[in-house]
Amino acid sequence: GIINVASSTNLLTDSKNVQLVLDPSLQLLSRKQRKLIRQNPGVLHSVSSGLQSAIKECKWQFRNRRWNCPTSQGPNVFGKIVNRGCRETAFIFAITSAGVTHSVARSCSEGSIESCTCDYRRRGPGGPDWHWGGCSDNIDFGRLFGREFVDSSEKGRDLRFLMNLHNNEAGRMTVFSEMRQECKCHGMSGSCTVRTCWMRLPTFRAVGDFLKDRFDGASRVIYGNKGSNRASRVELHHLEPENPAHKPPSPHDLVYFEKSPNFCTYSGKTGTAGTAGRSCNSSSPGLDGCELLCCGRGYRTRTQRVTERCNCTFHWCCHVSCLNCTNTQVLHECL
Repeated sequence: GIINVASSTNLLTDSKNVQLVLDPSLQLLSRKQRKLIRQNPGVLHSVSSGLQSAIKECKWQFRNRRWNCPTSQGPNVFGKIVNRGCRETAFIFAITSAGVTHSVARSCSEGSIESCTCDYRRRGPGGPDWHWGGCSDNIDFGRLFGREFVDSSEKGRDLRFLMNLHNNEAGRMTVFSEMRQECKCHGMSGSCTVRTCWMRLPTFRAVGDFLKDRFDGASRVIYGNKGSNRASRVELHHLEPENPAHKPPSPHDLVYFEKSPNFCTYSGKTGTAGTAGRSCNSSSPGLDGCELLCCGRGYRTRTQRVTERCNCTFHWCCHVSCLNCTNTQVLHECL
């Protein structure tokens, strides 16, 4: 729900009365989202940065797939795929939700958001040679803000609504579960007699790798309804595995309910561009290989000469001299 392009009227005023135009990867914000941004001065840039990181990571993770996370400047950054209930949509929602949570949590510890700071609550018992201290990334604030901001875009009670909320939370859970303890040594002459430790966010590449694995093992689900008046609102509407023999999806799993479209050829209906013209690896038997990526249509081979700087030498002081090397590259493109 936060992946569309902003309109020209999507303006906000920060604490210094400076007008801010939302990043093109944000849609027109809802009233609740605007309120959250006004209540947390500085968070707008963090949200924008998180979404840009999510788009970049999506493209990296799927760079060798038939669907390579294409984006555009149209009315929807990721195209028509977000209107479907397939695996790719699940990943988009999870990675964008994770991007917002990750960026906001990091911005808190950097002092970029006025309403939050480092997480100083970790002050319990340490170990025999270490103690809690430093500036832990504020993952709790990041998750709470992410849930309030991102999930507020979802409306309804249908299967798509439940799927999007589940995948949003899976993205946030991944950031939380992948946090690691980081320590700094203290002692005479570089010894490590005592360490000060804090909790650090994972790299966003680690988050992307984890979610990509969850994409490959995503669970296909159906709309579950217990049909009991005694059931709570949350229990009444839930996701169930399509195959009754499978376990229910965990909070970390990605879920989908619709088969992915054919990404081999162009389709205006589904918004897929096809793989014609994509670069492929003629020697690879994997998904990036010409046989699979080109969907059996074959490929063309061409050569090009590329000139690059090479054999660079540093001269004291202070400049670098390089030679120009020209190489011939063999490229393969899908038909």
